[in-house]
Amino acid sequence: MHAENLRWETLEALKNSPKGKLSFDPYWSERGEDILAGYNEAPSLSPYSGVVLERLGSLSLQKSCFAASSSGDSSPGLSDEIPASISSTGSVPSITGIGCVNGVQSAAEPEQVVSNEANHTDPEADVSDMSGLPSPPAISLLSPKAMEMAGRIIRFEEEKREQAKMAFRLRQEQQEKLVASVVTSESEQLKRFEEFMELKQRQDFQSMRDMMDRETKESIGRQEKLKEEQRHRMKILNLRLREAEQQRLREAELERQRQAEGRDRRRNLNTIQEEILQLNQLLEPSTQTRTDLPPSSLSSYSTRGNQLCSQVSEVVRKTAEGEFPSVDDMTAAERALHEMRALIRLKQEEVAKAQEKKKEQEEEEERRKEAELRAQQEAQKKAEETAKEKAKRKGLQTSAEDSTLKWYKELQEASAQCAQAFEQLNSSKDMQTKKLKLELQKAATIPVSQISSNSGSQLREIFDKVDKLLSGRAVVSGGRSVSTSQHPQALEFVSYKLAEKFVKQGEEEVASHHEAAFPIAVVASGIWELHPRVGELVLAHLHKKCPYAVPHYPPMKDGTAVDDYQRILGYRVDDSGVEGQDSFLKRMSGMIRLYAAIIQLRWPYGSKQGPLPHGLSHGWRWLAQMLNMEPLADITATLLFDFLEVCGNALMKQYQGQFWKLILLLKDEYFPRIEAVTSSGQMGSVIRLKQFLETSLQNRQISPPKGQLTSVFWRS
Repeated sequence: MHAENLRWETLEALKNSPKGKLSFDPYWSERGEDILAGYNEAPSLSPYSGVVLERLGSLSLQKSCFAASSSGDSSPGLSDEIPASISSTGSVPSITGIGCVNGVQSAAEPEQVVSNEANHTDPEADVSDMSGLPSPPAISLLSPKAMEMAGRIIRFEEEKREQAKMAFRLRQEQQEKLVASVVTSESEQLKRFEEFMELKQRQDFQSMRDMMDRETKESIGRQEKLKEEQRHRMKILNLRLREAEQQRLREAELERQRQAEGRDRRRNLNTIQEEILQLNQLLEPSTQTRTDLPPSSLSSYSTRGNQLCSQVSEVVRKTAEGEFPSVDDMTAAERALHEMRALIRLKQEEVAKAQEKKKEQEEEEERRKEAELRAQQEAQKKAEETAKEKAKRKGLQTSAEDSTLKWYKELQEASAQCAQAFEQLNSSKDMQTKKLKLELQKAATIPVSQISSNSGSQLREIFDKVDKLLSGRAVVSGGRSVSTSQHPQALEFVSYKLAEKFVKQGEEEVASHHEAAFPIAVVASGIWELHPRVGELVLAHLHKKCPYAVPHYPPMKDGTAVDDYQRILGYRVDDSGVEGQDSFLKRMSGMIRLYAAIIQLRWPYGSKQGPLPHGLSHGWRWLAQMLNMEPLADITATLLFDFLEVCGNALMKQYQGQFWKLILLLKDEYFPRIEAVTSSGQMGSVIRLKQFLETSLQNRQISPPKGQLTSVFWRS
């Protein structure tokens, strides 16, 4: 029983030995150790083996040793060595080094195993202790059972070692598989990570590209918005510029109108001044050769006349400084003129009264006057009788004389031939030719449109420009140099257009402003004198638009339409119908006034001498032929009044007594015929003509026309 306990203790000691405590460490590969490192250590007895052996009786041990020595299985020195070793160290060097006999071996085996397990608690110390001892003799001291036990232990250990190796290999394979799976997993994860990174890069790139596209679109949108705003601003700016330009044009037009009105007022003011000065001369005492007014009365009239002249001169002096006369100035000047006329009437009344009072004192003078008057009356009676006899024989004509009609037709044929001569230039489709034609027309017509009574120097510049153009020299028009030598038909074209423009100015400008007839007429007369071809064309255009300037009353032929016949008579006919009678008379009046101004004026800077190419003799012929033709309602009275008002003073100076005979014939014989054909609604022109004739015959004087160019004008 005691031995069994020892066995269990021995087994307990073996269990507690390093071999019995062999355990698996999963981190052995990380430390670089062998899994069976502890198992391969040298075996050693447990510290408990000495206790077990001490419990064995020394007698049993001696018996065992004796039995062994007696059986001759052990060496003679063993008995001496074992006790010494046990007593000195308390442990057995090795299980195989214990020499025991069979009986003792079986009893001592558990104790020996326990001692061995106890020694395994400190293997390094045992190994170091055993290294200093002499190796025991190689003899087996174990019993068969112990040997069997030892063999089983060894087999068990080998099995465990094999199992450990197998487990190690399995563990190694698992570890390799695990490593392979980990590597595979890591490679898959790496691949997925790379794919994820690539996807993320693509997403980032796509998002960046989308962002750039959005920014590009936004930038394009902003640019379009900026462009739209720019266009809007440009549109607003253009509108403002257009409004500014329109405002400038309106202001320029207003300024032009103001200048035109100022020039008109200046012309009227000059006319008023001239008339006042002329009337003032009638108030001077030195001019009163046939009056017996008291000196005090004459002095008062003269003083008041001088005061009125001073008032008007003060207004004129303002205008001489570059200012236009105002409406108030014109009102003051007209008031002074009316007062001056009133003074003249008062003086004439006083003169008449004084003459009545002194008739007896002037009997001789009266007899002389009566003798002269009787002589004049006899001459008038003879002229009347001659006219009456002629009227009895022939009566008044209903059309112009044959020579006049022939001359009229020749002028129209010459005008038609001139128009035919430049037909190629006029109808050309070549752009250069069209451009040249336009430039030539501008060079011919624009200067004529600029004719005014502002200054003589300006009028001379216009004349020189037209003369240069007709002479074939180059002139500047619209910033370009143009000449009639640039085309073989250019001279005919320019002459035709220039003559047409002169007549159109009379039809429009002179019709609206009667004083404008003189500057236009003096230029036309000067051009006519230097270039007779232009003068003939002027007459042709004038006769075509105003046949009464021939004079000629075109009859209505069979088959002629009413509209065509009215055009022949000078009326304007368009889609809206025939123009009104007032407009017609106004145009005819303008053209006849221009004609009356041309026949009496001469260009002051010309070098030619002798009579004018179309002078006062043609005016006398026109007036005589008008009185030999049956009058027409309205038009005859209008033309006679306009012609005599413009040209009467010049004809009076030229023909003197003959002119007054003609005027007397007009008043006594021809005027009743005019009244007979004039209706009550057309008496305006008849009344004006009657008043003009009565005033002229009463004063034996026709005043110079208004707007006549003076020497002061040509010095300006």
